[in-house]
This record gives sequence, C-alpha cells and structure tokens, in this order.
Amino acid sequence: MDNEEVLDFDVDDDGIDIEPNDAIDMLDDTTNSSDAATYFPDGDLEPYEGLEFESEESAKAFYNSYARRIGFSTRVSSSRRSRRDGAIIQRQFVCAKEGFRNMNEKRTKDREIKRPRTITRVGCKASLSVKMHDSSGKWAVSGFVKEHNHELVPPDQVHCLRSHRQISGPAKTLIDTLQAAGMGPRRIMSALIKEYGGISRVGFTEVDCRNYMRNNRQKSIQGEIQLLLDYLRQMNADNPSFFYSVEDDHHHHESVGNVFWADPKAITDFTYFGDTVTFDTTYRSNRYRLPFAPFTGVNHHGQPILFGCAFIVNENEASFVWLFKTWLSAMSGRSPVSITTDHDAVIRAAVMQVFPEARHRFCKWHIFKKCQEKLSHVFLRHPSFESDLHKSVNLTDSVEDFESCWFSLLDKYELRDHDWLQALYSDRRQWVPVYLRDTFFAEMSSTQRSDSINSYFDGYINASTNLSQFFKLYEKALESRLEKEVKADYDTMNSPPVLKTPSPMEKQASELYTRKLFTRFQEELVGTLTFMASKADDDGDLGTYQVAKYGETHKAHCVKFNILEMRANCSCQMFEFSGIVCRHILAVFRVTNLLTLPPYYILKRWTRNAKSSVIFDDYGLHAYDNYLESHTVRYNTLRHKAFSFVQEAGKSLYTCDVALVALQEAAKTVSLEMKNEVRRTMANGHVKGNSASGGEQILRNEDSQQDEPEDEMDKKIIELRNELELANRRCEAYRTNLLSVLKEMEDQKLQVSIKVQNIKISLKDSL
Repeated sequence: MDNEEVLDFDVDDDGIDIEPNDAIDMLDDTTNSSDAATYFPDGDLEPYEGLEFESEESAKAFYNSYARRIGFSTRVSSSRRSRRDGAIIQRQFVCAKEGFRNMNEKRTKDREIKRPRTITRVGCKASLSVKMHDSSGKWAVSGFVKEHNHELVPPDQVHCLRSHRQISGPAKTLIDTLQAAGMGPRRIMSALIKEYGGISRVGFTEVDCRNYMRNNRQKSIQGEIQLLLDYLRQMNADNPSFFYSVEDDHHHHESVGNVFWADPKAITDFTYFGDTVTFDTTYRSNRYRLPFAPFTGVNHHGQPILFGCAFIVNENEASFVWLFKTWLSAMSGRSPVSITTDHDAVIRAAVMQVFPEARHRFCKWHIFKKCQEKLSHVFLRHPSFESDLHKSVNLTDSVEDFESCWFSLLDKYELRDHDWLQALYSDRRQWVPVYLRDTFFAEMSSTQRSDSINSYFDGYINASTNLSQFFKLYEKALESRLEKEVKADYDTMNSPPVLKTPSPMEKQASELYTRKLFTRFQEELVGTLTFMASKADDDGDLGTYQVAKYGETHKAHCVKFNILEMRANCSCQMFEFSGIVCRHILAVFRVTNLLTLPPYYILKRWTRNAKSSVIFDDYGLHAYDNYLESHTVRYNTLRHKAFSFVQEAGKSLYTCDVALVALQEAAKTVSLEMKNEVRRTMANGHVKGNSASGGEQILRNEDSQQDEPEDEMDKKIIELRNELELANRRCEAYRTNLLSVLKEMEDQKLQVSIKVQNIKISLKDSL
C-alpha cells in the first residue's frame, strides 16, 4: 500500500442542470459523451469478487448494464492512484442514490438557488469496487454490495435513468438529418419513437435530444460564423459606408459574440422611416438553424424595409444591450418612437435600458402563436375559443371593454387559474391594442385581426437555410425588395388614382400620398358617407361630436375638434396609431365645411416626397389648398362667434333689437374695409416693381382718406408697418413659387432615380 495514494472524488448530481422534472439521480457525463465499451464475461451475470475485466471501461460498462437490468442508475464515486506513475489502479462505482446531498453552508450561502432540486440521495450502500492487477494489467472485482435501501425502477422507466440515457451513433445521425430539415426536438422524438418501436427502446429522453441539438447548433454556429465575418469584411472593403460590429464573448475567449451589420441603404432609410422599428426574432426559434434577427420598418408604400441585421450567438441581457446600443450608434443615435419585439423577458430588459423613451410593444402575432402551443388542449376541446380570444383582443374599443371580455373569456373556458394567461394579462399594456393606440406604429389599421410583422426575409429564408446559403438569399431579398419599392414609386408617379368623390380633400390627398396610402385614405373618406356627425357639446373653440353610422348611435365615436387650431382627436385613435386620419374625424371635417386636410394630418413619411429634404408638409403645400383652408378657417371662426352672438341676443325682444342695430353697424364697417382692401390691392399692383417707394405709395393712398397724424412717431410707425406688410406678401408669393419649383425638381429627381433603378435591375436580369 506504500506505493498507493487514495484520491476520492464525488460527482454531485445536484449541480447538473439537465432535466428539471426528473427526480431520479443520474450518472456523470462520461457515459453519454461516448459510446462506452460494453464487453464483459456474461451479459446476465451478477457481479462477484474476483470477476475479471480487460479494462476499467469494461468494468464500468458491465456494472451499468447490470444496473439497467435491476433498475437503478450508477455513477463513479472514488478512485485510487499509484504513487509511482499516478495511474488509476482502483475504482468504485456506486448507486446514484449513494450518500447525501452536500449542504455545506460555505458552498451555498453566496449562490442564488434559482431552481430548487428534489432531494434524491438517500444513503444507499450498493456499490462495485474494481482493482487492477500489477502483473496482468487486468481489472478484478474487489468488493460488491448488492442491497439497496430504496425501491428500484421498473423496466419501462429505466430509460429515464441518466446512466442509461445514451444517444447511439445511428440515433445521432437521424437527429442530425431531421434537425437539418428544420424539425424541432418534439417532432424528432416522435419520429425516433416510431422508428425504434417505443420510448423505452429509444434509450434517451426528449431533454437529451434537445441538449444534443443545442450543442450541435452551437458548434455549427461557431464553425460558420467565420464565413459571416469574412463576408462582412469584404462588404466593408467594397463600400466603407457598410457598417458592421462584433461583440467580444467574455465567457469564451476563443469565440465571438453577437454580430450586427447595416448597409448604406438601411442607414439612409432609417433617417426617413425610423419612427417605428421591429426587432424580428422569428428565425432564432428551434425550427430555424440560423440565429438571425433583422431590424425592420415600414416605408411610405407600406412595404417592409431593412434597418440592419443581427446574428445572435448569445441570448443574455448584456448581449442584447450591446446589440441595441450598436444598432442605435449605426443609426446616428436617433431612438425610434416605438419598437416591436417578441414576448421575451430578456429582450424587454434590454429595450428598457437602451430605449427608455420608446414605446415597447410585444408582437401580437407571436403571442397568438404561443397561445396555440400553451393552450393546445383548449383549442382542441373548444373550436370557438380562438375566435372568442381574437374578439376580446382585437375588437374591443376601450380598456373597459377589453377587461370585461377577457374575464368573460376566462370564465367561459375555466381558465382563471392558468399561469401563462395570468402572466399574459399582467403584460397587457404591451400587446393589447386598446392600450397602444395612442402611439405611432405605422400600421394601416388599429383593429386588424392579426398584426403579424411582415418580415423582410419571408419567402427567402426558411427552416433548412444554413449560413452558406444565407448570403445569396440575403442579397436576393435585398434586390427583390428594392425592385418592389421602385415599382411602387413608378406607379405613384405615373398612374394617377381614380377619384371617387368631388371632394377637394380627395384630390389634395391623391397628389400628396403614395398610391398605397392614398387608397387607404380613400377608404376612410368614402366611409364617411355612411356616418353622421352630430354636435354633442360646445365649449368655446372646442366642439365635441358624436360620430356613428345611421341607426347605430350606440356605437358612436367621440371626436373633439378645436376649430381655431384645426386639430381633432377621435376616441378610435387611428391617426395616432397609423398616421392616417380616420373616417370619424373626416365626417366632422365634412359637417364643419373643412374642404382640405390641414398640414398636421399629412405625415411626410406617408407622402410621395417622403425621402425629400425639402419640407413640403408645411403651410404652403399648394396655393389653392392654402386659399381653401384659410377661407374655411375664417368662415368657421366667424360662424362660431356669430352663432354664440345670435343665441344670446335672441333671448329677449329688447336684446334682439339691439343685436340687429349692431349687425347693421358691423355690415357698414365690413363694407368700408372691403373698399379699402380693394384700394390697397390696386396700390400694391402699381408699385410691384419698386420696393423703395412701396410704403410711401400705400401711405399716400391711406393718407387721402384720413387726417394727418399729429405725432411724427405715429406716422413713422404707420410707414414701417405698411412696408412690413408689403414685404410679407411678397415673401409669401416668392415662397409659394419656390416651393412649387422645388416640388417639381423633387418629382423629376424621383423619376430619374426610378429610371436608373429600372436600368440596373434590367442589366442584372440580362446578366
């Protein structure tokens, strides 16, 4: 014994995070990591002292095979090494329930236990000891304890014990093939069970399959990521404006973390359409091989556009924070108004850190998809559940309506105690439409059935796409999306839409909006024909209207309209949500004789000049429109004041007589001012080319009708005021002309751009 040294080690199963719901102790990883040798003297033999084996691995395989027959799991407990050369000369294999859990305070006091584990060690004494003979090199049993102090596992459950959960070579090949085809672990296990004739014959569990697939995926990612980096370096070398960045993986120094890149068009498009962004993580799900996530938006044609791409290697909070900060830096630091992501706690935490001012929404389409998984038993048992769920979420007009419908749904289908639905309800302000309509998300409708994010790469990347195929498909998607945008530009500039009403507002919108957005606006405008707006309250300059379809006053929407500011707010909040004015506000505009859309309601991002650097959606979009608008403002203001005056004056005969006298005096004053306005207009016409004498000419015309001012200071003030008025009129005329010229230049520039893009596309097709 002098030449020997004992080194004990104990593989603690409590530290192994493999299967949280399995209360059975398991063997160390060595059995699963390789197909161990399984040759021993007799497959049905019970161990006894003196039984010899060719190697230590053979002895371990024999004891594990014996344990499988009997119904328990094994693990390595201790070993003894030689002092001469350090080689292992003795091993002890024990029942996995041997000993007791280590409850050492020093080991656990600073470690947060996130998932408490079931106590499984019960002090079982069953074991097998083997020792190597110095002379022959063979291993022989030196000790065997047969008895267990716990119940053994029946044969149909033995495959759940960890020391017997081994993925064979043929099974690995089949998993690899099915994973490459895009199948998830659940479907793969179903195929394996069918192939082997039962779960017990498969020899491992779904958790083992999932872990094996995850390891495969990680190895594949690390192997392919170099291809991605080479591609990005080449793109940057070809165009220095091409942006990419790589996160350092602090946990694995030999590998890299997440990767982000954005081409010049993506960066430019963000300056025009970066008000709302979607971080699309669809492709990182188990059924996709690519951990890929694009940042996307919506252009002025309602088409998906790209704001950059991410290749996700690490999915922890710190990595997502790095990714969002990198993206924000590439987009010149301008945070979006709103951002849409998958329903994920880690992503939410990162969004809160990097975009604290942005409104964060969970994708409703993703949530409904998860519902089908989490509530599959309800969907199968109750065919009407899906329809009722959609109604409660999408077709409720207020928070109160949603709350009532939601709890009625839970009661109807007995789901009050469903944990996942409770968590979903607690997050309702981030995915239910009634809580989000006050924020711009660039969607065409606030009540559509499912707001599936229109993924930029749908139709190009699928479950079987690997990285070597990805580059070609990525570039093909970019070309196709550009081609569609060019075609939409061409249609907008060269195919005037058919007008359905004689409304000046419709004509105005047809000249400003893109074809897609005009069609959407036209739907709302035509929709007003079935609506009636009635005034419910009048508070000075603010009027409140009830707008409803004929015969449906119980479904009325409330519109508050400030006639002086030309601003209206509707209870449906469609304009706030989509940037398109709703039919309820348009109905109020109709009854108040507002003939054109005020500039406030024309978002530049929806117009054909969305990519122009010239501000067209300011006052002065069109001279005729401005005249109509200013005339309407004046008319409505006077009518509002006159209506209040008449209401007060008509209360008695005396006040009515007084009001009539006042109106006669007002009519004389207005008539006199109209004559003076004609004279001033004529005077401006005479001095149009002489700015130096313009003020004096106007002054002489006015001085002929009024006494000479006694104070010279008053006279000077009048001169300066008249000069200023003339200058303002000329500036307004010049500004209108300039805007008209600039608009024409922008239209020509867009036409040329469309022609250039068409030529490029046709050249690529010919090559």
